[in-house]
Amino acid sequence: MAGSVPLMIPPRKATSPSATTEAVWVKWLLIGCAILVLLWLIVLPLVIVITEALKRGWSVYAMALTDPDALSALKLTLWVALITVPLNTVFGVAAAWAITKFKFRGKGLFMTLIDLPFAVSPVIGGLVYVLVFGAQGWLGPWLSDHDIKIIFAVPGIILATLFITFPFVARELIPLMEDQGVQEEEAAVTLGAHGWQIFWKVTLPNIKWGLLYGIILCNARAMGEFGAVSVVSGHIRGETNTLPLHVEILYNEYQFSASFAVASLLLLLAMVTLLLKSWFSRQNDR
Repeated sequence: MAGSVPLMIPPRKATSPSATTEAVWVKWLLIGCAILVLLWLIVLPLVIVITEALKRGWSVYAMALTDPDALSALKLTLWVALITVPLNTVFGVAAAWAITKFKFRGKGLFMTLIDLPFAVSPVIGGLVYVLVFGAQGWLGPWLSDHDIKIIFAVPGIILATLFITFPFVARELIPLMEDQGVQEEEAAVTLGAHGWQIFWKVTLPNIKWGLLYGIILCNARAMGEFGAVSVVSGHIRGETNTLPLHVEILYNEYQFSASFAVASLLLLLAMVTLLLKSWFSRQNDR
C-alpha cells in the first residue's frame, strides 16, 4: 500500500551456546566424585598423619622431634637443600636463557636431557651413581686409593638430589621466557647494554616470579626425595639419613608415633611450600 510504513522486526539476540548439555545432576555428580577422591587420597592421609603423631601425647611428639637422630636427619635434609637448590637455580637460569635466547645445534637434545630425570625412576638414578662411584664402580678403586668417599656419604646424597631436582627451575622458566620473546633484550642491545646488564636489568625482572616458583618446587623435591637418596645413603643413623629415610626406619622398627611425628614435620614443610607456591603463582599470573 502506498505511503505505508514497512513493519520493522527487531533482530533476535544471538545466544551463546552452552558449554555443556548435560543435566544439572550430572554436574553435581562429577563435582561430588572429585571431592570424594580428594578427601580419600589427600585429606584423609593428612588427618591420619596428624592424628597418629599426637596419639600418645605432646610429650612423645616432642621427644620424637628432639631425638638426636631426628635432629641429625633434619640438619642433613636442610643442608642438602641449601646446596642443591642454588646450584640447580644457576643451572636452570643458564639453561633457560641459552634455549630461549639463542639458536644452536643440539637444542632439542639439550631439552631432552633436561627432562631425563622426569622419565627415569629415582631408584635407577641412584643405582647409576653407585655403578660410577661405588666401591666396585668405574671410579671406585681410584676414589678408594685417594680416600674419597661419595657413595654411603653426604656427597652421594647431594649428587643424587642434584640429578632428581635439576629440571624444575629450567622447566619453569623455559615456557615463560619463550612467551616473553627477545624484543626487550634486543631493544636493550640497541641502547648499548651488554650481556650482564641485559640479564640483571631486563631478563631477571621479567622472570623473577617464575624463578621463585621454580625454586620452591625444586626445594620441595629436594627435601622430600626418597628413592635415589635411599640407594646412595647407606641408611647410617646420624650421618646419612635424611628426614624421609628416618621416617622409614622408625616405621620399620614399629615406632609408629615417632615416625608419624617426623612425618608431620615433613608435612609442615610441604604445607609452607604449597602456600609459597600458590602465592608465587598468583604473582606470576599478574
